[in-house]
Amino acid sequence: MTEDRPASPYQPEELVRQDGVGVPDPFMRLWTPHRMAYIEGENKPTSAEAGSGCPFCRLPSQPDADALIVHRGEAAYAVLNLYPYNPGHLMVVPYRHVADYTELSGAEVADVATLTQQAMQAVRTVSGAHGFNIGMNQGEIAGAGIAAHLHQHVVPRWAGDTNFMPAIAHTKVLPQLLSDTRALLAKSWP
Repeated sequence: MTEDRPASPYQPEELVRQDGVGVPDPFMRLWTPHRMAYIEGENKPTSAEAGSGCPFCRLPSQPDADALIVHRGEAAYAVLNLYPYNPGHLMVVPYRHVADYTELSGAEVADVATLTQQAMQAVRTVSGAHGFNIGMNQGEIAGAGIAAHLHQHVVPRWAGDTNFMPAIAHTKVLPQLLSDTRALLAKSWP
């Protein structure tokens, strides 16, 4: 261990050495370069128009495994969030390109509700989620990343799932690949 810093039980000496990369410090780093795509707005629509520029319009034309679609309903589909808050975070998306919940037809509202219930059942079967955060961000000002195409988030929660990583390090540790999560949920869909 270097003389200017005490040994840490959480960080072996070989991980602390940072020769040539700046001033050594006691922090470990979890590199998540895939998050740069989200931060830089990659694949984010440049207009509010429907069509191939909207990922939620484009996804249903792809194979389920490639698009991370877990289940297809009559008027909506369930898809894993490409940038999840928690493992199993998925979204229920109407096929029709509408921005506001009040624009949905009765059949679309019913399908979004049914798929949300089924998503909760599938996630509980696969992972034993203790609870869920379910909701929509209506409009860019309300936090919608893709405001032009309505989507409802279904975020599984577990006791103690908010630990020091997201609270202090602004980092979420996801223990499973999205393709593996998609396969488990699709297999367990009611």
